[in-house]
Amino acid sequence: MTTTPPFAIDKPAIMERLGGDREIYAMMIDIFLQDVEHNCSNLLAASLSGSAELLVREAHTVKGLLATMSDDHGAELALALEMQARQGVMDGAEAKAQGIVARINEVAAVLRVSER
Repeated sequence: MTTTPPFAIDKPAIMERLGGDREIYAMMIDIFLQDVEHNCSNLLAASLSGSAELLVREAHTVKGLLATMSDDHGAELALALEMQARQGVMDGAEAKAQGIVARINEVAAVLRVSER
């Protein structure tokens, strides 16, 4: 049984990605948190739509958001779903999307209490 590593914010890694700009760091966290519900609902809707193209787009978006927050595990989950959809395979997409949504919510919970 594989254990999912809990998300822990890596502020130095995020700051490095953002060129050390604290304002951009705070803005990126705020944007991530404002868009959580929208991104989660879009990913779930895409997983249920039967459209591999739509699922590719939504999984790709979420992958980028999670990678920006230095969540390598979450980004890997989203990449796997994106690659599956690129192959036109929709079997199990909803369950995988639900797992990614849980991860996005976990990241959001950590970010809500993080120091900006």
